[in-house]
Amino acid sequence: MGAAAASLLGGAIAQELRRPLNERTWHGTIAGVPYDFRRPTPEKIRSTNWNKNTARVLVPRAFGVGWTVNFYPFVHPQPEDSLPE
Repeated sequence: MGAAAASLLGGAIAQELRRPLNERTWHGTIAGVPYDFRRPTPEKIRSTNWNKNTARVLVPRAFGVGWTVNFYPFVHPQPEDSLPE
């Protein structure tokens, strides 16, 4: 794990631990990078890696820090005229 990744991981955990216990959500962003430490369910993993509701290829991870690949847009690309300018 690189130093930047370790710093983001540690920062995200510290950010959550600084909050009062009843305000800890265990998901959010740190320095613009998403994190989610909630227990992933099979449905959450599936909907993250195969999300037909977005054309975005990089989406926040189902668990951990950073982004992962949404494979749906590769298999079902949007027509060029429907893409935002």
